[in-house]
Parts: sequence; C-alpha cells; structure tokens
Amino acid sequence: MKITALGPFSATTDGAPIAPTAAKPRQILALLAVHAGQVVPVATVIEEVWGAAASPKAHITVQTYVLQLRTALGRALGAPAAAREVLVTRPGGYALLTGPDDVDLHVYDRLCADAQTALEQGDDPGAARLFRTALALWNGPAFDGLRPGAVLGLEAMRLEQSRAGVLERCLATELRLGAHERLLPELAHLTTHHPHDEALHALFMTALDRSGHPEGALAVYESVRTRLDEHFGLLPSPDLRRLEREVRERAATAPA
Repeated sequence: MKITALGPFSATTDGAPIAPTAAKPRQILALLAVHAGQVVPVATVIEEVWGAAASPKAHITVQTYVLQLRTALGRALGAPAAAREVLVTRPGGYALLTGPDDVDLHVYDRLCADAQTALEQGDDPGAARLFRTALALWNGPAFDGLRPGAVLGLEAMRLEQSRAGVLERCLATELRLGAHERLLPELAHLTTHHPHDEALHALFMTALDRSGHPEGALAVYESVRTRLDEHFGLLPSPDLRRLEREVRERAATAPA
C-alpha cells in the first residue's frame, strides 16, 4: 500500500487505486492513514467528517463508508477477505494497518526526527542530506484535493509549519557547510514567494554576503524592511537588523 498526503491525496495498492472518489470516504481514509496502526474512535471520525452538524445516526453512516473502503481495498488486493486484515474493526473504532513506509507523512516525520538527531550530534552533512530527503517527499499542499475537517485541518497545519521549519534548518545547515553560492537561486526564489519571511531573508543575506555580494545583501534587507513597514508598520526583527549592521560594517572595512 502507498498513501500520499504531502500533496495530492492518493492511495494505491500494487498500483491500483483504493481511494474512493466520494469526498467523505476519502476523508475517512486520510484520517485513518494519519493515525495508521492506531485505533481511531468513531467519535473522532464523526468530528472530522461532520463536526457539530453530525446527525444522531452518523455512526451508521460511518459504518457504510468503512464498508465502501473495504470493498475498494479488497478489489485492489484481489481478495475481499484480506481487506478486513488491513482495515480492521476494533472496540469503539477502526484502524488502518500499514507498513512503516506506506504513508508518506510518517516517513517524512521519521526523516525529520533523524535529521534533528544528526544535527544535535554535530553531523551537519548527514542532517542536510536527511532534511533534503524529507523535503523531497512534498509535492504540493498537505492533503491537496481533500476538504479537511477539524482533525485533518490541524494535521495539515502542523505539517505545513513543520515543512517551513525544516526548510529553514536545512538551508542554515547547508550554509554552514559552505553551500552559499549554490543556494543563491533557491533563496532568491523563496524570498520572492515569501516576501515577509524574515528568516528566509536573513539566510539570503548571509548567502549573498559570503558569496562576495554585500551590496546585494543590503539591498535584500532594504526590500524586506520597506515591505514590513508598508504592510504592517513594523521594523525588521532585532536579529535581522543586527545582521544588516554586520554586513554593512564588513563592507565598509573590506579592501577595495
């Protein structure tokens, strides 16, 4: 089985699709995949799919949707009975039993944890490699094509925030490894698409300065300073202002 949630949501077994086209069963399958190997209570399924609008008989509808999922899974496996060993009923809920590498978001979380461990142990090359492998799993917004409810909505938010943080740590690690010139195009693209992200602008300024372009770094600072002032009436953060002073001082004392 292969389930992807870091981009367009899909689920296949041996290349055969198992995700129903109907929105609510797909939503339930995504919820089960997020908690693969764990029992998801029926109450959690109802909260995700209907929220406060759930009817008193919503649990019966959940049973119908689970049956549809099992039917699609059994068809893909070529053995309807085998589907009950993958999508199992447990007291109070259901569980999707998958392998450790079957759901991309779990692979992503594991890679990020391994990268962080490498970082804390001083293994910058290993951390950078693991961060890049984790980021390569993304192919669009989390759960793209679904309409997440309360539970999946929080998970999507967590994943997107994680993605931004992992990217920042990856770039910072690669800068420490001396990849400033290689990172310039990527950082230029990122700061264009995230015009108010001060952390990315700080990384771009650092890469430009280390590549021998302090005037470019100062121009990046001025552009983000202007945008923050015009849009929010804010000054750049103390860290970004300190970086600007350091670049300016180095540029002033550098040999002609």
